Amino acid sequence: MRVAELMVTDLKTVEPEATVAEAVAAMIETHISALPVIDAHGRLVGVLSTTDVLQAVAECKDARTRDELFEGTPVRDLMTARPATVDIGTDVKEAAQQMLYLEVHRLFVEDDGMLVGVISQSDIVRGVATAKI
Repeated sequence: MRVAELMVTDLKTVEPEATVAEAVAAMIETHISALPVIDAHGRLVGVLSTTDVLQAVAECKDARTRDELFEGTPVRDLMTARPATVDIGTDVKEAAQQMLYLEVHRLFVEDDGMLVGVISQSDIVRGVATAKI
């Protein structure tokens, strides 16, 4: 089975210039824990996860600093650059092994260098539970 058969293709994305507050609002609205960061050409340049945000909040000394983090910080300052990716034709087992090896919860799926989806640990578990794998 290929990742194309299990991946999610309806992706919410964010631009590097968006504020952290905008990105967090999008994550809350869509019930996801990470947003792919896309440049003006539609290329994947990073990922902003709840972990990235929580680490930054933990470093805030007071409420004012925290407010500045959310309202004045662009996503590019907190995102993880060069997120883990797989090709659309990758075998699901290989994708799962990459997640374990890289210690990540998701892999972004690309086709000819363009973002087309994401496959997460949850997607793979769902595939196993529904006997697709």
